[in-house]
Amino acid sequence: MIKIEGIQKSFGGEPVLKDVSFSMTESGTLSVLGKSGCGKTTLLKILAGLEMPDSGKFLLNEQNLFEKPAQERGVVYLSQEPLLFPHLNIFENIAFGLRIRRTPEQEVQNKVKALSAELGIQDHLQKMPTQISGGQRQRVSFGRALIINPSIMLLDEPFSSLDVQTRDEMQKLYKSVSAEHKITALFVTHDLKEAIIMGDALALMEKGTLKKYGSMSEFINDPTSGVKEAFDFWQDVMDKNLADKFGTS
Repeated sequence: MIKIEGIQKSFGGEPVLKDVSFSMTESGTLSVLGKSGCGKTTLLKILAGLEMPDSGKFLLNEQNLFEKPAQERGVVYLSQEPLLFPHLNIFENIAFGLRIRRTPEQEVQNKVKALSAELGIQDHLQKMPTQISGGQRQRVSFGRALIINPSIMLLDEPFSSLDVQTRDEMQKLYKSVSAEHKITALFVTHDLKEAIIMGDALALMEKGTLKKYGSMSEFINDPTSGVKEAFDFWQDVMDKNLADKFGTS
């Protein structure tokens, strides 16, 4: 069990996170929906060890990970940009985490080749990051994170910079790979549709506070989630388009 307890964070006296508390089960993805500036990226950076909280706990099997250095938490943070090492080819980018752990060479070769095939980038291993597309670079970034078998993955709108088709492909790939590898992840997004697609559980973040829902129906029926408003909007659009096309009212 993963528990976040009472995380608070302020910048310049301005509260950004206000007593954020929730729990997650292992081998599942919690989608956190929130607008820009609501505090979701700050939360991920604190969990990843890139920022320090003012107070709170991050518990994994009752151990407070805030008491451990970032590199020892087993937590991987992925942002919108892949941030690959430009001087390393695709193989070495994926292998990086294994290299610094001094993994035997044959094991490195086997793991990188198997994972790259699963991610559909096996034909690009000798290329440099500048020689592949944005979607392929995001796959490489995902592979580099996944290959070290992290306890938790933190995904900060990882597909938002991609075009619509590539984003759809990456969402489907993530769902497939996360199920296969039993990934435990926190997936933040400002996109309602993406939150619903990606999450096994759902939460809403507003003005530094986080509310986790017990079920999909609870999320849909909460007026603050925006689901009903979005459904009503698209229903109105479809009704209008049908009326314009067929001359009905």
